[in-house]
Amino acid sequence: MLPTAEQGIICVTLCQSITNMFTLIAVVRLDERTGNIFILAGDNIQIEIFRNGRWRFLE
Repeated sequence: MLPTAEQGIICVTLCQSITNMFTLIAVVRLDERTGNIFILAGDNIQIEIFRNGRWRFLE
């Protein structure tokens, strides 16, 4: 399974924003079960990007 174009654009945009804050990105992973992208950055930033390009912070 590959990420959608929408996911790719949002992923790059979010990763750019995170690194602009001088925060390290530890993991960027495509969940093969759901097709969602997961980003883990810094001490507590967790983001899920859905197949339609929408995203949310995880707690």
